[in-house]
Amino acid sequence: MRITQGTFSFLPDFTDTEIKAQIEYILNQGWAISIEYTDDPHPRNTFWEMWGNPMFDLRDPAGAMLELDGCRKAHPHNYIRITAFDSTRGFETARLSFIVNRPAHEPGFGLHRQEGAGRSIRYTVAGYAAQKPEGERYD
Repeated sequence: MRITQGTFSFLPDFTDTEIKAQIEYILNQGWAISIEYTDDPHPRNTFWEMWGNPMFDLRDPAGAMLELDGCRKAHPHNYIRITAFDSTRGFETARLSFIVNRPAHEPGFGLHRQEGAGRSIRYTVAGYAAQKPEGERYD
């Protein structure tokens, strides 16, 4: 199963040249860049681990690519995404986010049904990878 989150999620994985082009677009908009990673890409898990600090004053895409390369080397089996933040309205707003690294095998999610009072039915989504301890999910 292929995780589809963020912008471009239904496209094939970007090459580094395509990632750099998106970073150039982000910087041309005046947005800040953040690199984040996780081994639990549950759709409600919006708070991924941040790699370094947000790059508020970055003007050259090579700096972001260097940080991305470092994150890939440290977390080769995790999901890594780039998020662009816009602060023009006085607060940070995520404008763009896309996955730039993913594990070779993505086990996906299961849909669990739970029956409640009055014949109500609730559904929840659980990631198969999250059944293993953190750090061992994609080894």
